[in-house]
Parts: sequence; structure tokens; C-alpha cells
Amino acid sequence: MSGDTAFDRLDDVVHQRTRLGVLTILAEVNSASFTFLRDELDLSDGNLSRHLRVLEEAGLVSITKSFKGRTPLTTVKATKAGRTALAGHLAALQEMINRVQGDPA
Repeated sequence: MSGDTAFDRLDDVVHQRTRLGVLTILAEVNSASFTFLRDELDLSDGNLSRHLRVLEEAGLVSITKSFKGRTPLTTVKATKAGRTALAGHLAALQEMINRVQGDPA
């Protein structure tokens, strides 16, 4: 496919299942702890860390490390670019769904 089709607008960084899950959760809750994301997505610490690193390197999330008392706390937020990327990706998916269902909107 060439040109500006819905398929062309899919974002490979966002499209990966785990990263799509992370961004979707962050769109709902604004920010989340590492442990919340890990538990919600049923991932290992290492697996989630790797996907968060990809999202952070792409500028789609920001990660803050702090302490709550003596306990380390890692908080993840979607950046403006992350929210925009998710919205664009979902719009492209919706366009593809509409085409398959016969609604060329």
C-alpha cells in the first residue's frame, strides 16, 4: 500500500499489543505506577520495563522514579505526543474497521 491510507498511519511503536495496552491504560487514568501497569497487563517486571523503555525513547511516555517512604515508586504518564499517537492510531484502526464493515466514513 502506498499513500496516506489508514494502514500507513498505523504506528508500529503503538501497535505492539503491550505498548497499546500501556497507552490505553494511561489514557484512562492519566498516570499509573509500574506495579499497577504490570498487574493490569499481567506482565513480568522485565517485560514491562522493556516496553516502557521503547515508549520512553519514542517520547510517548515519561517515567518518574521517587520514593514513597522507603519504598521505590515508578510512575508512568503518557506525554502529549503519546496521547496524540494513541488517538491517531485508534483513528486509523477505526477507519480500517469501518471499511471492513462496509462503512467508508
